[in-house]
Amino acid sequence: MEERFFESFIHCFFIAFGVVVGGSIIGSIGAFATGDAPLTSIARLANNLRIWAVVAAIGGTFDAIENFQRGLLGDGTTMDLVKQVLLILSAMGGVKTATTLIEWLIQEDIT
Repeated sequence: MEERFFESFIHCFFIAFGVVVGGSIIGSIGAFATGDAPLTSIARLANNLRIWAVVAAIGGTFDAIENFQRGLLGDGTTMDLVKQVLLILSAMGGVKTATTLIEWLIQEDIT
């Protein structure tokens, strides 16, 4: 069953957001258990999880590449290409929102 685009757009945002926030906070529990600084670990993990959050949100890279191929090579419509770009931008927005929230909470820059 095909999901509607707007639902996919919202899902991508919050999946990426959840991967960064959840992965950083749960990962910092492991850092705390091993004696490392948990707040520094949150910042490091949030930085490392950014690209994986986007990949998880769009459902894997092969689907994105297939949609780009269909849009560029004429098998599909240009709208397929635009939708895929918007889904990726939505996921990137979720990642940026999550890293900004984490920066506010731990008062440390994530670079």
